[in-house]
Amino acid sequence: MSRIAAKFASLKAEGKSAFVSYIMAGDPDFDTCLEIVRGLPPAGVDIIELGAPFTDPMADGPAIQLAAQRALGAGMTLARTLELVRVFREGDNTTPIVLMGYYNTIYSMGVDAFLAEAKGAGVDGLIVVDLPPEEDAELCLPAADMGIDFIRLTTPTTDDKRLPKVMQNTSGFIYYVSINGITGTAEADAGAIAPEVARIKAASDLPVCVGFGIKTPATAQAIAGIADGAVVGSAIVQRIGEGQSVSDVLGFVAELADGAHS
Repeated sequence: MSRIAAKFASLKAEGKSAFVSYIMAGDPDFDTCLEIVRGLPPAGVDIIELGAPFTDPMADGPAIQLAAQRALGAGMTLARTLELVRVFREGDNTTPIVLMGYYNTIYSMGVDAFLAEAKGAGVDGLIVVDLPPEEDAELCLPAADMGIDFIRLTTPTTDDKRLPKVMQNTSGFIYYVSINGITGTAEADAGAIAPEVARIKAASDLPVCVGFGIKTPATAQAIAGIADGAVVGSAIVQRIGEGQSVSDVLGFVAELADGAHS
């Protein structure tokens, strides 16, 4: 059983939803980021979503765009991102790590080389927002062959005709984008999201996690009540960008995790 599947099975047995936290690899620098990542599981994070910095993160709002710029300015690369995962794994072999990024950097490294390095480092899943299911042969299927989950995004505009196509070859969990637009903008509305989560769950046995627009413990709690997991990114990344201490960032993460688990 993969780390992701094992985590969801464990949480289901406890009657809990997952709390997934996103941070940008290398923000504000490698060492500080590693300290934060190491502190996420003790703060209550079930799955770590780690962003691979890229110059044109088209799905991301200002907070994560700025985080990518800070990380790139500090010398972060895809190879260094995988090294960060590798170092983290020296002390934690159980927490699932999902790498979120864009195909350009993977293509530049080479798919075979990237997948070998990612698997060796301890990456469990991939979210690559600019590769639609029509391009599964590029990365999704080779990743599956390596035992790496390929997690697909669904959105409010993914209708019943498109949904089966999006579901094909998806594994790990399904990531429902709660709002139209970029990260870190509108607030997620659990009441409006609940019917969409139910529609997706009716079409798949995979867990459904909801992200975009979750900024507070109360919203994390509301979303966790209607989905298998809540994903928070921009609200955490913004605090890193403000220069808050590692302990303050992790304290905020713990509050979010408590909300999602309550």
